[in-house]
Amino acid sequence: MTAIPDTPPLRPIDQFELDYAALRRRSRITWLVAAIIFFAFFTFSAWLGDFFKVTQVTLPDGSRDWRWIIPAGIPRLGEFIVKTIPSLSWDTLGADLGEWFWRWKVWMNLLIETILIAFMATVFGVIGGFVLSFPAARNLAPNKWSLWISRRYLEIARTVPELVWALIFVFCFSVGPMAGVLAIGLHATGALGKLYSEVNENIDMRPLEGVKASGGTWFDQIRYGAVPQVLPNIISYTLLRFEINVRSSSIIGYVGAGGLGQEFREALSLQEYTDLSALFIIIFVTVIVIDFGSEKLRHRIIGIEKGPAT
Repeated sequence: MTAIPDTPPLRPIDQFELDYAALRRRSRITWLVAAIIFFAFFTFSAWLGDFFKVTQVTLPDGSRDWRWIIPAGIPRLGEFIVKTIPSLSWDTLGADLGEWFWRWKVWMNLLIETILIAFMATVFGVIGGFVLSFPAARNLAPNKWSLWISRRYLEIARTVPELVWALIFVFCFSVGPMAGVLAIGLHATGALGKLYSEVNENIDMRPLEGVKASGGTWFDQIRYGAVPQVLPNIISYTLLRFEINVRSSSIIGYVGAGGLGQEFREALSLQEYTDLSALFIIIFVTVIVIDFGSEKLRHRIIGIEKGPAT
């Protein structure tokens, strides 16, 4: 019989090319399957959200006809925006602005109340989130029970919407800023605790091991090994959360929890659309100022005094 010659072994470069081609094929198949699943879920969600809904609309001539809801509703959005824009004339600009912001004294008092609600809520949220973030981190939790309990508490705190917390605390403590502080503070505790714990899980464990080897307790490890590493990120998340809480505190007043939200409710109920735009401008300017101040404060704390060299 004639012996079949052995196949010569492939060169390393040829083997690499074959393995790379197989990896590319698997990657293409994976991306194709993932894309199909994504678009299937997206389409199903859009269907549940009435994005494909066909509804009756009133045409300009007064007749009624069936139209797709999205192109039928976009003109209504423009109509709403037009209603919120007041009539301003250059000759009577001062009087027009005075009429637009006719309740500015009341709005400024409520704006101060809104900012103070956000400030107190942020303080409570930082304290709660900071304390619970260490037992909620897998690499820092002293035992599995503290990990489980702290994580479940943070999940409950941030899962319940702020408006729902506000309704609960309004029922318990009556209407007023206190309900707003407790509602936003509890929700902020859950949100910040989650963010802080994720930062904690990415720290370098060697400083903590050094503190432990020196005889330090668990609290000593956290104080001297973990906190110095996570402090810059904690400051960034805290300032961001304060900005978010300002916006939240301007809304929860809608259910009686203090702040500018009660003015939004009154303006909507009375269809005072220009008041809505005035309130929006007030909140928008406030958020810009807070964002600018927060950025400057964060840069000063973490040591960034100037921009990059040119």
